Amino acid sequence: MKKRLCLIGFIVLSYATTEAQSFAETALLFSRNYPGGSARIQSLGGSQVALGGDYSSALSNPAGMGMFNRSEFTFSPAFNFANTSADYLGVNTKDSKTTLHIPGFSLSFHSDYDKLTGFLGGTFTVGYSRTNDFNRNVSYEGTNPNNSIIDYFLEDASGFPVSQFSSNGDLVNTPTHLAYENYLIGPQTILDPNADPNTYFTDVLGIPFQSESIQTKRAQNQWSISYGTNYNDQLFLGAGVGLTTLKYKSRKQYKEIFQNEPLFDMLLEENLEINGSGINASVGAIFRPIDIVQIGLSATSPTYYKLSDTYSAIMNTKWDNFQYDASTVLTNEQYLSDVIASDYSLTIPGKINLGVTLFIGKKGFVTADVERVNYDKAKYNSITQGLSFESDNEDIRSLYQSVFNIRSGFEYRINAFRARMGYAYMPEPFKTTQNNVSTSLQRLTGGIGYRQENFYIDLAIIHTAGDNSYRPYRVNSADTPLVTYSRNSTNVMITLGLPF
Repeated sequence: MKKRLCLIGFIVLSYATTEAQSFAETALLFSRNYPGGSARIQSLGGSQVALGGDYSSALSNPAGMGMFNRSEFTFSPAFNFANTSADYLGVNTKDSKTTLHIPGFSLSFHSDYDKLTGFLGGTFTVGYSRTNDFNRNVSYEGTNPNNSIIDYFLEDASGFPVSQFSSNGDLVNTPTHLAYENYLIGPQTILDPNADPNTYFTDVLGIPFQSESIQTKRAQNQWSISYGTNYNDQLFLGAGVGLTTLKYKSRKQYKEIFQNEPLFDMLLEENLEINGSGINASVGAIFRPIDIVQIGLSATSPTYYKLSDTYSAIMNTKWDNFQYDASTVLTNEQYLSDVIASDYSLTIPGKINLGVTLFIGKKGFVTADVERVNYDKAKYNSITQGLSFESDNEDIRSLYQSVFNIRSGFEYRINAFRARMGYAYMPEPFKTTQNNVSTSLQRLTGGIGYRQENFYIDLAIIHTAGDNSYRPYRVNSADTPLVTYSRNSTNVMITLGLPF
């Protein structure tokens, strides 16, 4: 049970926050995947369920693999430019991060059945796609006249004796424990031996200048192994298995600076790393009733992840040679938590997709998808003995709702050249908007392509925008601090295709 308390300390309990805070927030972060695939598909807003003929179908609708008429290899490098703009106590702070990554590559093997009717051919594909990118920096700062994180530590410790910080205590290895070891809080019995031993005090009473830097890294990826077949050029069927990997790393550095205090400053650093792998399955069909219309339907099962994580924290405080008690003078203090590790499983919800593509002769096409995801179906299960997720699963059920994600795209063809545009919308996943900030996401996409018999190249630019909020800590008053921030990212991606 102590591992749960450590991560709750990491969050300091806040919803609609920066990436991966509580277990409920982590479940949403890992469930809210973006459509992966080639630059062609990305420039179409990710719409791909009814399109086919692209390795991206291995991820979304394996029936699309049945539309291949030759084998091919693809490779896709990309640059991602992530920016945030945070507002805290009237101060705006901007931050950014740029990464080079490989969001996709594939190898597809096509075979003809040498038949004139019936099943005419099929394609086996192994494809790799990035489905979630965690690389982002968020920073904020401001002077807080109302409270300090020390007020949270006092409230968190209140009501229990100092034994709660011992090796078997409920708050061991939490930020509140680190605050206790750094003398930010202490039992009232130090001041008065007759005081209530379950109450605490602090010598720090000034107005703090607060700042925090939050860095998140790594990604979710999926290897898709699928097969699609073609029946009379009218019905395309497919199935596949997805082997997923998840790597997430977060580093938070929270600082408070005081003036005219016995304490100069305090710095709390927390590190969380989550790694794991999972599996899912998908099936799909595309029907072509007439040459200019294709209708696609696909379903992806829930993804079962086996995860392991590690958490650690360190707190430093700098004091002005402060006489804490008769035998203790404070200068530079430091305390480290243990490195806490545990194993557990997470099931993220499956998806149902419906898509339609309308071809405009040989000039291009219009395509659109609707995807249903029920975020409140995410669920944790314990592997480590003594670790319970009952309250976290209840939070997931009470907080989240099912949504319909929308994607659309348009392609116009001029000889060997292609011009593309797209739009995608991911609605608010919370049943009730948190902190009056909607966390819906929008994507504007565009790109160009050039195709020849023996190669093709596509360029996509994907701009994603949304808002979020974050509470660095909570206190039992209306003055709990709130950070609101906008997050924007621009992903520039190229796909090189080599048919063979």
